[in-house]
Amino acid sequence: MAKKQGKRKTVGLVSEESGHRHYYTVKNTQNTPDKLQLRKYDPVLRKHVLYVETKKSLGRNEVKPRKG
Repeated sequence: MAKKQGKRKTVGLVSEESGHRHYYTVKNTQNTPDKLQLRKYDPVLRKHVLYVETKKSLGRNEVKPRKG
């Protein structure tokens, strides 16, 4: 059984400089409705850069409505 998270949502963090997604975190959407921006270590560039929030799945597992 999956644990019910309620108002918390899992998000991925993408590096602005390299475009790689290395980090995942959960955030409370009621307290922080804006996108997260965190300064974290990028192992590809080997320095600290700004990471911005995106969806966890990036659209791969979403069901799209049929046309017509």
